[in-house]
Amino acid sequence: MEPSREPLFNTPPVVGWTIAALVAIHVARSLVLGPAETDRLLELFAFIPARYDPAVSEAFRGGLAADIWTFVTYAGLHGDYMHLGVNCIWLLAFGSAVAWRFGAKRFLAFMAATAAAGAATHLIMHFGEPNPMIGASGAISGLTAAAVRFVFEAGGPLGAFRRRGRAAFAVPAVPLIDVFRSPQIMVFVGIWFGINLLYALTAWIGGGASPVAWEAHIGGFIAGLVLFRLFDPRLPFGVFELRRRA
Repeated sequence: MEPSREPLFNTPPVVGWTIAALVAIHVARSLVLGPAETDRLLELFAFIPARYDPAVSEAFRGGLAADIWTFVTYAGLHGDYMHLGVNCIWLLAFGSAVAWRFGAKRFLAFMAATAAAGAATHLIMHFGEPNPMIGASGAISGLTAAAVRFVFEAGGPLGAFRRRGRAAFAVPAVPLIDVFRSPQIMVFVGIWFGINLLYALTAWIGGGASPVAWEAHIGGFIAGLVLFRLFDPRLPFGVFELRRRA
């Protein structure tokens, strides 16, 4: 791999297009849809735990298909421009590193898988609740977890002796069993979990629901750590390589 003069987190096209899609969806929703249309949109594409309660599930539009696709489609919707902006910045930073390593198809598949894991975690914690969950932060949490598997390594984007250009994203990843033996990873993960647990504590003290879906964040993050190996093209045991060899 030839070195180049790319900046630290040069944006891969798939990340740019993903951010553009998220912005376009939110702008269209804000400018075009009225309250009634917005409610229908959320019912069809947001993640609503009550949809999976047999006692009320028939009241929701979309049927079985929406029961499945909302595990992913909720990530395309955002509450306001601040919510959208924070997620896009986080996606730009950590999603770029993962996209350079995985490639576009694996990147999108990984986002979908970690979004679904975040939704599943939220469902376990809020089963039967009618409040919709939206936002890409569950999937972005998964991308963040994937990034910490390699960005701090020697030669990596945030490691010592950083390689030039795309080669910085191709360094050997930390094996899952060794993730929490790395001081850099431990500090980063500790801060990340601390922030999310603070959201939970604030909601508990206030006696209400947290405005931040911290459970989805944690579910997506854990899935990102665990699923990284299945998507990583730098290892010979990824699901894509197994399919190619079959």
